[in-house]
Amino acid sequence: MLESIRKHTKWVMGLLFLLIIPSFILVGIDRNYFGGGSPVVARVDGKDITQADWDNAHRMESDRIRAQSPGIDAKLLDSPQARYATLERLVRDRVLQVAAQKMHMLTSDARLARELQSIPQIAALKRPDGTLDAEAYRALAGAQGLTPEGLEARVRHDISVSQVMGSVVASAFAGPAESKLALDALFQRREIQVARFDPSAFVSKVAVTDADLEAYYKAHLAKFQQPEQATVEYVVLDLDAVKAGITLNEDDLRTYYKENLSRLSGKEERRASHILVNAAKDAPAAEREKAKAKAQELLAEVRKAPGRFAEIARKESQDTGSAASGGDLGFFGHGAMVKPFEDAVFSLKKGEISDVVETDFGYHVIMLTDVKTPRQPSFEELRPSLEAELRQQQAQRKFAEVAETFANTVYEQPDSLQPVADKLKLKIHTATGVTRTSAPGEKGALANPRLLEALFQPDSVQSKRNTEAIEIGNSTLAAARITAYQPAMTLPLDKAREQVRSLYVADKSAEFARQEGQVRLAAWKASPDGAAGLSAPVTVSRDRPQNQPRAVVDAALRAPTDKLPVWTGVDLAGQGYAVLKVNRIVPRDAADEATARMEREQYLQLWVSAEAQAYYELLKQRFKVQIKAPRPAAQGETQS
Repeated sequence: MLESIRKHTKWVMGLLFLLIIPSFILVGIDRNYFGGGSPVVARVDGKDITQADWDNAHRMESDRIRAQSPGIDAKLLDSPQARYATLERLVRDRVLQVAAQKMHMLTSDARLARELQSIPQIAALKRPDGTLDAEAYRALAGAQGLTPEGLEARVRHDISVSQVMGSVVASAFAGPAESKLALDALFQRREIQVARFDPSAFVSKVAVTDADLEAYYKAHLAKFQQPEQATVEYVVLDLDAVKAGITLNEDDLRTYYKENLSRLSGKEERRASHILVNAAKDAPAAEREKAKAKAQELLAEVRKAPGRFAEIARKESQDTGSAASGGDLGFFGHGAMVKPFEDAVFSLKKGEISDVVETDFGYHVIMLTDVKTPRQPSFEELRPSLEAELRQQQAQRKFAEVAETFANTVYEQPDSLQPVADKLKLKIHTATGVTRTSAPGEKGALANPRLLEALFQPDSVQSKRNTEAIEIGNSTLAAARITAYQPAMTLPLDKAREQVRSLYVADKSAEFARQEGQVRLAAWKASPDGAAGLSAPVTVSRDRPQNQPRAVVDAALRAPTDKLPVWTGVDLAGQGYAVLKVNRIVPRDAADEATARMEREQYLQLWVSAEAQAYYELLKQRFKVQIKAPRPAAQGETQS
């Protein structure tokens, strides 16, 4: 049968063609057939932005940030908020690109040339005759993964896009009168007195029954959700694990000892004395020649009578710091003196006197008086540090090879981590209650968002397969698998009773505090003279809240001031209730000219930003922008 098919291959292919094509015509071709099934996360002007587009953009953005800030916490880059910010930037870029096309904002060749010449890296490629070094220009573009034509197209595109917002930004204006009016309102100060009604003062008034708890539980089921969690096992491959598997050769250790003995022994130090004849480096040539001649005379004198070096130095040296001690400079090592002086000292033998040495300070005659050679420790003394250093070096060289074995093994034997643990002598760690997001303060492999994301992929959850090898740090890989999985669930009342009771008492206490505050507010409005329990007057403003809650400051500044004093109340949510008495508006201190100018500039920047954002929102409406991916909760918030 197979032999028959081989002999009639063309006939078989033709038959298959006739059978398959009509089915495409009648049924249609699903984009997923060709791998185009990435979910749509946003749409701009009828054109899709897919999950793959988003992932690629975020990967490029993360790589760019890591290159600029190598020490940044990877967890920050992989957070839902950071990923969503990338999507918003992607949408914004697409909106501005469409706007530039629709508005025919083209970039002329002359404008492109001016823009390219303003880039310092390109300007530096100009030859003395004004022409551009074409090869260097091509290399510069290639370093960015582009051809010269591609680089020019990208710059041309960036110029066109920048023109969309450029007209709005350039035309924004805020005069002194408008700035003053806005800034005076923004930084207005008001004198207030506050009475706080804290829930803790009303806890004793809360009566709790089983019926109350059951009703509260049923009305607030979302508060008693237990997120999905898993029991997991994981292995970590790092340099320490690789080092543990390295056996050092005795001969290698001894060779390493010999090669590094001078480094490990410490640095040689030398003691010298000198006679200095001052001559500044910028002194006239005649003056420096005179100083040099004087140094030559002193050199001849000390060479005739080396034993009088200290005596002559005390008398003739112009180095005020060492002359009194006979020119003695004490012991010093490499790098302590200027290079010509150091070179001369370290070329002498003990007791020798140098020729005249010229430095920026003048001319020196130097005598080497002593040499301190460091003791050379024995091989056995250094063995522990030698083993540690050599093992670290070998581990670094071997890590890439072991990492490949690690990655291949967890992939090829996906149902267990035991094979990779046995092969590389790794410890299998276990953890319970693991969720998609790491707990605050969590450290180690399970604090890495990429590993958690891989761990909770459908295949990992359902099939309990190993994750791929994930890089969780420098020279650190990890792989994990779920061994038991608990879907998200609502805790039954009997398990959540203490939590229900605590929340119920907190809510009722806050309600009692609010009721008491509202009663007092009504009474004090009716009879201001009877107000008792108010704090001492305090002056608050947006930039100086004086330790008052933000809600209190906002309420004080929103209160009408046509008739003062004025009373108002503010619910502090779970923190109780506050009654405010606004006594007066306090004039703002006059700012000096420099501060006033800075404030006006800041106001203009805010005004420009507001106008640009408003225009961008208008463009989003015009081009029918849809973002289908849900916005994640801000850090510290929970989504209901």
